Amino acid sequence: MHLVKKNISDLFKILLIIGFGYFFWLMLQITLEYVPLKTNVSFLMIKQTEVEHRSEYLYFFYAHVYTSFFVLLSGFLAILRKDFGIKNFHRTSGKVYIFLLLIFAAPSGIYMGIFANGGVFSKISFVILGGLWWLTTFKAYQLSRQKNFKQHKQWMWRSFALTLSAVTLRMWKVIIVYLFHPNPMDVYQIIAWLGWIPNLLLIEYLITKKHI
Repeated sequence: MHLVKKNISDLFKILLIIGFGYFFWLMLQITLEYVPLKTNVSFLMIKQTEVEHRSEYLYFFYAHVYTSFFVLLSGFLAILRKDFGIKNFHRTSGKVYIFLLLIFAAPSGIYMGIFANGGVFSKISFVILGGLWWLTTFKAYQLSRQKNFKQHKQWMWRSFALTLSAVTLRMWKVIIVYLFHPNPMDVYQIIAWLGWIPNLLLIEYLITKKHI
């Protein structure tokens, strides 16, 4: 019986790594669209007003796109920890995750949220998302400094749930467009909230039930 449980656990871990690898590859493709620096490709094609009239916009945009990619990767490596046989990655990757997120990814995300598509409701959602992303990560950092590792782990899970909004937002967009064919601006208003709230609710449930 124990062997069966272990095999199931190992299979789950393998599927988790494969699933993350796939979505990580998708995020890499999105990031590479902006290498070398271009101002008229992909997302930036619908942000030309900001590009042309706000000289700082591109700095925040590139800071967000480039660092978020490494935040996603380092966050996953930190989660792997000793359970996956790569214990030494946890401290280093966690430091990279926290540093890039607090200094670059979250602040630039908040700034970009102010100019998000979809009107005021989308803007509010993305600004709240960026703020919570920063706060949960900073709380996790404080707890690690206090050596309260149990609480640190829970707050890092909250932070990473918000990090994964970069993935889940795009998943929901594909699903909604395929099923309902809504107006593009309506899609932004929906996925702006759907991209991160279910993630956070799921993590809170798992924390409450002591599954993580």
